[in-house]
Amino acid sequence: MTKEEQDKITHDVIGSAMEVHSILGNGFQEVVYQRALSIEMKLRGVEHQREFEMPLFYKGVSVGGRRVDFLVCDEISVEIKAMINLEDVHLAQAMNYLEAYNLQTGLLINFGARSLQFKRLFNKKYKRS
Repeated sequence: MTKEEQDKITHDVIGSAMEVHSILGNGFQEVVYQRALSIEMKLRGVEHQREFEMPLFYKGVSVGGRRVDFLVCDEISVEIKAMINLEDVHLAQAMNYLEAYNLQTGLLINFGARSLQFKRLFNKKYKRS
């Protein structure tokens, strides 16, 4: 996927999140926003998988797995939160997922603040396969 394609898709996901936040506002549990965002992305034709189970490896040996909130177009991770403020630990967690899964781009979206908060993340350790 080209950088331009990734930019368009992340723009579509952010637009979907803005629509959800404008309708629901803040104050709900994360799962409510996750369900609503999935509906909005479907309406906009954004290919995604919700709660996608991704395996984790250490030196080639499976050490467990983690469910990413959304895997968009098989290449972009989207982590959502419903907190008053994002903290550095949330950013670090989202970056760790990008590196662990060798994904180039991710989004961290917070529905819990009065205004939608989002951060685009780029994996500097990304290796094309």
